[in-house]
Amino acid sequence: MINRYESLETTQLDNGKSVYALKLFESIPKFNDDLYIITEEGDRLDLLAMEFYGDPRLWWIIVHANNLTTADIGVDAGVELRIPRDLEYINTLMQV
Repeated sequence: MINRYESLETTQLDNGKSVYALKLFESIPKFNDDLYIITEEGDRLDLLAMEFYGDPRLWWIIVHANNLTTADIGVDAGVELRIPRDLEYINTLMQV
C-alpha cells in the first residue's frame, strides 16, 4: 500500500504532541491510461478509491490528482474526476 506519511518527518509541539511536518508532493502527471469519471449522487472519495484501487484509504490520490481543496470526503454529482491508474509511479512520487 502507498503510505503518504512514510517519508515525512515529525515535529514535536510545545504541548508534547507529535505532528507531521509539512511536505508538498509533486503533482501527479496525466497518463494515457488515467480514467475519467463523472461523479454520481452519493459518490464519496473513499468509495471511489475502493472501487478503483481496492483500498478506501487511497482516497487522497484522487484528491491530489484533481487538486481538490475541500476537507469533505463527499463529492457533488456531475463533477469530472481523473483517476490515475499508475500507482507504482505515484508511490515513487511519495517517497521523494
